[in-house]
Amino acid sequence: MKKEAIINELFNFSDKIRYAAIYSYNDLVYKQREEGIEDSSSGETDKYEELLVNPTLLTLTRQRGNLDCGGLDYLIIKYGNFYQLVKAIPNGHISICLNKKSDLNTLPNDIFLFLKEKLF
Repeated sequence: MKKEAIINELFNFSDKIRYAAIYSYNDLVYKQREEGIEDSSSGETDKYEELLVNPTLLTLTRQRGNLDCGGLDYLIIKYGNFYQLVKAIPNGHISICLNKKSDLNTLPNDIFLFLKEKLF
């Protein structure tokens, strides 16, 4: 399935998803929901977050998790205006921005189950 189509399906899956990016095989596709977004980050900083920050965070935490923590499933980063989920996928990662009112006990697992057959 094309990355753009997966991102659009994510937006349809939950109105809590503000932004999504898929970076794999050195190709980055990212998109912000068009309506109802407050306090969003800029598109230019999003690009560098996906190309530099998130791959670095995944590498560091995966290596730590593999030492004696049973590996790494995903990261949740709390910024001031939103949460960011980051998960490794084959040859890259997926990054999903959630609004501040998201239920972090259920929504991340629901999202990754939804994506399981599309990405993993």
